[in-house]
Amino acid sequence: MARKTATPSLPEVNFSDYGDTRYLHLGTEWVQGSMKLDAPYDIDLEYVQRMMAWLLFMDPASVPKRHAMQLGLGAASLTKFCHKKLRMKTTAIELNPQVVAACRLWFKLPADDARLSVVLGDAAEVVAHEHWRGQVDALQVDLYDHEAAAPVLDSEDFYAGCRSLLTEDGIMTVNLFGRSSSYDKSLQKVAAAFGAQAVWAFKPTREGNTVVLAQRTPSLPKRPWLVQQAETIQTRWGLPAPKWLRVFKPIS
Repeated sequence: MARKTATPSLPEVNFSDYGDTRYLHLGTEWVQGSMKLDAPYDIDLEYVQRMMAWLLFMDPASVPKRHAMQLGLGAASLTKFCHKKLRMKTTAIELNPQVVAACRLWFKLPADDARLSVVLGDAAEVVAHEHWRGQVDALQVDLYDHEAAAPVLDSEDFYAGCRSLLTEDGIMTVNLFGRSSSYDKSLQKVAAAFGAQAVWAFKPTREGNTVVLAQRTPSLPKRPWLVQQAETIQTRWGLPAPKWLRVFKPIS
């Protein structure tokens, strides 16, 4: 089964169901997100789970008091998880209104409320504007064109803008998968904006997604502390954080 909708000058939005999983597409076969039909508020894809790695660096008790922002809504997995499971103030920025409509119709994205705000807008303008500057604790960046070829925004200036949104102990995670993009060049841009000592990276997933984490204020937690954090994350929120530590390390 598949349904579709489109808006002028933006890619067609459609979904497909395969078994117990629903996939979001932007007019191509490339998967832009997914959802388990019987667990719509869990995070299905491995790389999207890794986008939550900022939890390793934060006191779990403080999480509900913090602000998460997503640049690029996708299938709303991160937005739903931060809002429903973590109980955070959550803001999502999405350029395509049909993606928002699809997430509300087909991917169980709740209506806006006191903690949830889905904003139609351009991520480049958001990071350049003063409105959210210094207010975001967890910034999750997943901005891809409909061909999933390269990040739509991938400059040092863009990443510097992302850093400016963060609180002093805030953290950005970014998906750098791309068939035609250079991971090394993207990583260098992130490091230039944040400082190499503030950047951590995962090994690529089987699908080629490489999640990078950058801290506003660098820290280097001891391994036993990270292990304890990972166990707490898995117990409290069901994310496979202990597995992350085998494929996640500072870049310098």
